[in-house]
Amino acid sequence: MTTQSTSTTWRERLASPLTWHYAGFTVLLLLVIGLAVRLGLDWTATNGHSNDVLAGKQIQLKAMDMQTAPLRGLDKRVDESRSEIKNFYAKRIPASYSSIATRIGDLEVKSGVRLSRLQYTQGPPGSDLTEISLDAGITGTYPQIMHFVNTVERDQNFFVIRTMALTGQQAGMVSLRMKLSTWLRPADAAASGLPPTPDDDTAEPSQARPSAPGKEGE
Repeated sequence: MTTQSTSTTWRERLASPLTWHYAGFTVLLLLVIGLAVRLGLDWTATNGHSNDVLAGKQIQLKAMDMQTAPLRGLDKRVDESRSEIKNFYAKRIPASYSSIATRIGDLEVKSGVRLSRLQYTQGPPGSDLTEISLDAGITGTYPQIMHFVNTVERDQNFFVIRTMALTGQQAGMVSLRMKLSTWLRPADAAASGLPPTPDDDTAEPSQARPSAPGKEGE
């Protein structure tokens, strides 16, 4: 009687809509929990990948920032360089050949040396400047020569000493051959009438170059 009653009770429960409702709710709950776990795992993986991508982009951005750093303010630096070049030309590039010859003569007198066989020539014209070469013999005491060299190097006009070679020494007097360079603007160099600088620059000045205008070789 008890077994039959228990069987009848289970049949009634299974047939009850409430039982199936609970069963369906349980299945749905399990599905929801499973989907939530899967979604959480996928979110974690996606978030980790996004962090890696973000870190990679930040590294690329930093690298680009370092590469472009030297170019920042380039236009300003170009303008400053142009201004400096313009000021250099105005202050240190001679205005004419005659100003070069006059200045060399002044330095000769102030230092006490004696220049001989003084020759001026001009190189090929450049886009901005033309090189003017000066080749001369210089005689004087050591202090006089050093004074001349120092004043040439520090002069307002831009001079570059190319070579100095000892050619003689007697009774405390020293003789040197000196080659200097300065520059003129191409139009001023062309107007100077100076002869071209020979390709072979090893010959003695008296053989290689004519005397500069207004300055006779000695």
